[in-house]
Amino acid sequence: MKVNWLEHILGDEWSITPAGGSTGEAYYAKKKEGKRLFLKRNSSPFLAVLSAEGIVPKLVWTKRLESGDVITAQDWMEGRELEPEEMSHPRVAELLSKIHYSKELLDMLMRLGKTPLSPADILTDIINDLALTPRLRHHAGVQKAIAYLQENCFSIDDADCVVCHCDTNHNNWLLSEDEYLYLIDWDNAMVADPALDLGMLLYFYVPEEHWAEWLTYYGIKATDELYGKMKWYAISQLLAFIQWHDMREEEDEVAHRLYLLEKVI
Repeated sequence: MKVNWLEHILGDEWSITPAGGSTGEAYYAKKKEGKRLFLKRNSSPFLAVLSAEGIVPKLVWTKRLESGDVITAQDWMEGRELEPEEMSHPRVAELLSKIHYSKELLDMLMRLGKTPLSPADILTDIINDLALTPRLRHHAGVQKAIAYLQENCFSIDDADCVVCHCDTNHNNWLLSEDEYLYLIDWDNAMVADPALDLGMLLYFYVPEEHWAEWLTYYGIKATDELYGKMKWYAISQLLAFIQWHDMREEEDEVAHRLYLLEKVI
């Protein structure tokens, strides 16, 4: 979608600039008197309930175009991304717990057709995707990771699954000027074991000696079973990100995540 289409929708009193990101479908809009919006094309209908729950900035309006595309507008929050070291803060644990154990979010995502994602599903997808990246398929670290996932694959009870964000990178946590915390960019949300989100977050941001304390703020007790699941999901997510960056020919990101993969294993 081109910016001039948005100008046609909003009017010439708005200035519009691309917001960046991997999809290129997000924009900032600013009105002459100062009002600001964050615009995105074809966001999930899930955005409405996330807004109602206060997890993302307020949804202002939704417009459907003749093309069938849907444009959403949210309040543009003045704030900043969390720094990596801030991910250890109790408010991060508390917000993630609120998300994971929200019946409203789970019901909405299930109505949108999402079914629980099992470790076996994840492992199958990773192996299938590796067929598209032969250079990675023969990498010693990747082979070691796949062997670990195969040897330690486990089953889950669908009843224990929750709404998972699936990319708890610090760049997706927005702290507003009035100190309100949001988790944004929900395009990849799934219904899965909560250890999927916990594994990536704790392994890459929280020193291991603080895991048990962090989990008390989240609302559960640390166990060996939980730690085993977290390690499995951390490895699987790293492999998925390595494949994604490799297909985009982002060599530095591939090298960095291969290094992290070796550390986790």
